[in-house]
Amino acid sequence: MTSSPNLVLILSDDHAAHAISAYGSKVNRTPHLDRLAAEGVRMDAAYCTNSICSPSRASILTGTYSHVNGVASIFTEIDYRVPTFTEVLHEAGYQTALFGKWHLGERPEAAPRHFDAWKVFPGQGAYVDPVMIGPDATETVPGYATDIVTDQSIDWLRDRDPDRPFLLLVHHKAPHRPWVPDEKHKELYPLGSIPEPSTLFDDHGTRSQAVRGVRMSVADDLSSDELGEDLPAGLRGPENRVGRMRWKYQRYLRDYLQCVQSVDDNVGRLLDVLDAEGLTGSTMVVYTSDQGFFLGDHGWFDKRLMFDESLQMPLLIRWPSSIPVGGTCDAMVTNVDFAATFLDLAGMDAATVLPTSQGRSFLPLLRGEEVDDWPDAVYYRYWEHDDPIHHAPAHYGVRTAEFKLIHYYGAGLGVPGSSERLFAAEWELYDLRTDPEELVNVADDPAYAGIRARLTTRLAELQHQYADEPYAGPDTPRPEWSWADEKSLQDVARYTETLRSDA
Repeated sequence: MTSSPNLVLILSDDHAAHAISAYGSKVNRTPHLDRLAAEGVRMDAAYCTNSICSPSRASILTGTYSHVNGVASIFTEIDYRVPTFTEVLHEAGYQTALFGKWHLGERPEAAPRHFDAWKVFPGQGAYVDPVMIGPDATETVPGYATDIVTDQSIDWLRDRDPDRPFLLLVHHKAPHRPWVPDEKHKELYPLGSIPEPSTLFDDHGTRSQAVRGVRMSVADDLSSDELGEDLPAGLRGPENRVGRMRWKYQRYLRDYLQCVQSVDDNVGRLLDVLDAEGLTGSTMVVYTSDQGFFLGDHGWFDKRLMFDESLQMPLLIRWPSSIPVGGTCDAMVTNVDFAATFLDLAGMDAATVLPTSQGRSFLPLLRGEEVDDWPDAVYYRYWEHDDPIHHAPAHYGVRTAEFKLIHYYGAGLGVPGSSERLFAAEWELYDLRTDPEELVNVADDPAYAGIRARLTTRLAELQHQYADEPYAGPDTPRPEWSWADEKSLQDVARYTETLRSDA
């Protein structure tokens, strides 16, 4: 086993690719993440399959869509019966460790399994002096969460058995809201210095009614509690929306980017330790986030919707002994593909050792190989319909290199966190060739009728491939969610009370 490669997976939360300078960020600099890109491969078309924290994490671990692993919303816990790539590697002799955010349930059935060492935050966790749960005890750990997770990871690395390969999951809370930067970064990105996105004042003129109804507006839905500062009286009211948008945007991005800076610093610390331990050549280092995030794009914050700022995951991968340096890859991959790829790294075929996996290894792509039958489209489904805070509609869709078709079917199907309200069915279609910012919905444009028909067929094919049932009306059978119980409903109420906007 000593010749097997090691794997370090650094997973942040809500870190948009367009807040990484290796991806061309216009708002910040991330030198240590840029180092990963320069020394490895930058994946330019990596997408999540359900843009919300818990579901994405479950898909990464299991290699399955939400309807298979049971984690459809943040109020559903991982089904312990669905195997994970971490379980397979542990049983194959890998040393395994997890530090940081878990967010897949706190009951014994949903706690981390198949790890030699683990310490995780309960729920979302706290930035300062966080409580951490371990296999034997719960404790308050003094310090800043991003530093703490890295410290624990480094300590474990240095104490590992050097004769066995290892899997290390470094799961940061940052830059999840509410944003609490480390004091040492509080002078970065001063107010007024952060460029505004070109779509900050998108009027959503051609969008579906369901999308127009979401509560994710920077100007109107981002609360004073989250910004840490009361809105000046002169910026209240509909007549002051432009000024209010700009005022909130600067404070939102300042705090968000300061949290990102701590992640970048700590990625650098971890890379330095791998160098010092002589592990660089034998270790694949992966940096990603559970999904993207709206950074004022289309006037929004948060995620959930299938627009690219939310859909795209940053994905930087370094493995000096086996993949090119400074490469890029524009093949379309998803978080469902991660598990198969990580098992392939260890010389295992996911179809054999993880038969529930719905993904495919993209390791050949990382090596620069041509894969003629690589998928030309990705399938997405967001289940947490009309949630109590953001009111994002349930939807599914297909993205190709040139187009995106989205169906807002508008029903919660009993998923915890969803409402019972039914929305009228609506469609959106975006021509990414001429409209990369996704501003003009052409679903009802006669000129696109043929394209819409082809994409509708492709969407049905993907649903059949992944064994996901399309919505067929109010009588559509409800899935059997593993943890759709009274505790989930209580969690919904508690979460609503904690995060309700007061803007």
